[in-house]
Amino acid sequence: MVGNTIGLIALALGWRRSIWTWPAQFLSGVILVGAYASAHLSGGVGKQLLVIGVALWGWRLWRDGKQQAQDGSIAVRFATWKERGVLIGGTAVGTLAVGALFSAVPDLSWNPWPDAYIFVGTLAAMVAQARGLVEFWFAWLLVDVVGVPLAFSSGLAFSGLVYVIYLALVLWGMRDWWLRSRSASSQASQPVMEGAPA
Repeated sequence: MVGNTIGLIALALGWRRSIWTWPAQFLSGVILVGAYASAHLSGGVGKQLLVIGVALWGWRLWRDGKQQAQDGSIAVRFATWKERGVLIGGTAVGTLAVGALFSAVPDLSWNPWPDAYIFVGTLAAMVAQARGLVEFWFAWLLVDVVGVPLAFSSGLAFSGLVYVIYLALVLWGMRDWWLRSRSASSQASQPVMEGAPA
């Protein structure tokens, strides 16, 4: 419950483009590692360790200012078609690989293919977020489409409720990043007036 609640806070911080989204995701991962380990769910531990690794990478990117806009905030943009292809292809291949692993080792997951889809989709969303891509919200939306019914059907009501709140945050965050990206691109395309500072 605590780990999932901090995960919600992390998503809200991501919506606000706050660098604190990454420490929150890191802390959520650490707590969930402990929860999965105490329940002897080694697959869950492994998944959260990867999430922690991506959170550290995203934290470094945002901290070093690689994604900063001119006003000092985190710059957001739409992915190029090449980046979209890499995200989609990587997610598809990753889901097949992780799903096959979960199927081959039943102790890692009680529902291999949906679990693999959610796990790889989560990693894809975090990578896109680290790069400041609006598509990160679409990745979260696709994760929620499977995550919400799966959680409720598995009897995990609290996790299902968390996913529903995730869905609301995703829709609001998607709108905000979408509008910011369009605003930034329109400003960049405006010609500089003669005599005006560049």
